Amino acid sequence: MAVRRSKIDRNIQAVESLLDKYGNWAVESFHYLALFIIGCMVIWSAGHTVIDIFTIKQYATIDDILLLFIYLELGAMVGIYFKTNHMPVRFLIYIAITALTRLLISDIQHDHKADLDLVIITGSILILAAAILVVRFASWHYPSVIRDKHSEKPLAQGKTPRPEDDELA
Repeated sequence: MAVRRSKIDRNIQAVESLLDKYGNWAVESFHYLALFIIGCMVIWSAGHTVIDIFTIKQYATIDDILLLFIYLELGAMVGIYFKTNHMPVRFLIYIAITALTRLLISDIQHDHKADLDLVIITGSILILAAAILVVRFASWHYPSVIRDKHSEKPLAQGKTPRPEDDELA
């Protein structure tokens, strides 16, 4: 009875291991596919904006330039995720700051008056800048070593990660 029970347990473990393997493969495949689609959409949108600037507008406004910076940050974020399998939070904050700056400039250009909206937008930019400072401080004092996602080399025994080793700091 005990032999039969251990054989069943081994079979269950083998099935669980196989399902874990295929589940991990499916999740990773979805990540790559979704990230590839997002990257293609960023390239397509940036290309459309550049073509629109050259053909229709024939000059670039500050809104257009800031929009291109947003596309640049999105592209960099997608590239970093492809290389390291880590999502850099700072890039999302940079995108938010750029978007708020674009909104602020657009609001000032169209309304030509100071109101509470300007204070709220600039306060939001200040809070996001402080958030970047906190993230940088934390990653400097508590670094995580980012390696290529295909190399699983652990740190040497007794060695702690240095801030210089953190690619996203």
